[in-house]
Amino acid sequence: MVVKQAADVRLVVFACEAGMGSSLIGANQLKKRIKDLGRADITVVHSPVNQIPAATDIVIAHEGLAERARKAAPAAVVLTFRNFLNNAASDRLIRSLTAGEDISADPGQAS
Repeated sequence: MVVKQAADVRLVVFACEAGMGSSLIGANQLKKRIKDLGRADITVVHSPVNQIPAATDIVIAHEGLAERARKAAPAAVVLTFRNFLNNAASDRLIRSLTAGEDISADPGQAS
């Protein structure tokens, strides 16, 4: 299982299927939340799931894309959500960054 320390997170990718609409919105919302934390050292981008950059620390993706995200970014922690309007993965990431906790895959899922 992949684990990242909150202090070491530098690149977060909001992954999507192919179109960029929903991931762009999610990435922009997450950028604002991370900026509000004062973590200017973290970059948030959106990307098609098959083109996740190699340097990615955290991937946030819909649960239907999780396996593809893990294959595309095996060194990254993959956090998943079910609903774009209630994105628990972003909430969880923000809580972990705020608390300085280690970040790992969703319980019951291998990252």
